[in-house]
Amino acid sequence: MKAAVLYELNQPVVVEDIEMEGPKKGEVLVKVAATGVCHSCYHAVTGTIRFPLPAVLGDEGAGVVEEVGEGVTLVKPGDHVILSWVPSSGYCLYCTQGYSNLCLKARQSERGRLFDGTTRYKKNGEPIYHFAWVASFAEYSVIPQESAIPIDKDIPLDKAALIGCSVTTGVCAATNTAQVRPGSSVVVFGAGGIGLNAIQGAAIAGAEKVIAVDLLDTKLEMARQLGATHGINASNRDPIPEIQALTDGLGADFAIEAIGANVTFEQAIRAIRPRGKAVWIGVPAQEPLSLEPGILGGEKMVMTSTYGSARPRDDMPRLLALYRAGVLKLDELISRTYQLEEINEAFDDLLNGEVARGVIQF
Repeated sequence: MKAAVLYELNQPVVVEDIEMEGPKKGEVLVKVAATGVCHSCYHAVTGTIRFPLPAVLGDEGAGVVEEVGEGVTLVKPGDHVILSWVPSSGYCLYCTQGYSNLCLKARQSERGRLFDGTTRYKKNGEPIYHFAWVASFAEYSVIPQESAIPIDKDIPLDKAALIGCSVTTGVCAATNTAQVRPGSSVVVFGAGGIGLNAIQGAAIAGAEKVIAVDLLDTKLEMARQLGATHGINASNRDPIPEIQALTDGLGADFAIEAIGANVTFEQAIRAIRPRGKAVWIGVPAQEPLSLEPGILGGEKMVMTSTYGSARPRDDMPRLLALYRAGVLKLDELISRTYQLEEINEAFDDLLNGEVARGVIQF
């Protein structure tokens, strides 16, 4: 089958034919229909996310189940599924408390391998690793059955693919992690794929003011289309005074950082009022972050968000119900579609801020 493989850091991804084994016990073979081009995959290219190589990239996809291995009970051939990069067991310490995004079975498994410790992809007999369990930059993906989230067949698979990462991570960071309240104020740093969905989540939760901060006016316009009430271009000025002016001089109730830069991690804390909450989604750079202790005065709260604190098997169908109802915008997120062979061009468009979301269609 054809797949996009990363062999070396900071080098173009190679699209080529590789060998694939069928699903083993507890595994599912999915024919991938569409996959979003996510910044997390580019973080693997640069080494910001450390991952064994070579690897089939892709962490945001949807497709159709073609075959199931022994003992699979959660899906059957013909099912349409979203691919979840957290294969939640349902029985670990965190799953039983409602935090399946932190499933221990997934977190304690070896990166790039399936639960039995091996891979299903090879090239010339050498293993190729599965990125984020999903490995959706490929015509077919073998995943744990826990990563296959069944959905209704009337949902377009290119739209459903976005639920696999950016929509769930962003929307649920606002609704689940931050727990945005009706009538509150929210500032979102970064209007990329994750940030735009955090903006959607804040609007869906009933926030009165949703303030988008970015360096590009084109991104701020996208943000307004998805629910932002205000936009601040921070390319040449500190956005904090403007945020305070929009929030009665106190700061926002909630700040969501969706970039992964030390400067915006700090700005997210400075942007909130006493007892406000700052939520960090962005993947941090491999460098220390130094903060003055006083910045946290007034009982400010800071926490990170993994997969939007989502329970994929519950929250993903709920998000699709919001899409059906016209509340959650998915069609508007897709700026451009690509063929798999255009993956490096898709990365360039992502980095240049030219797309809300690029989607590879098979």
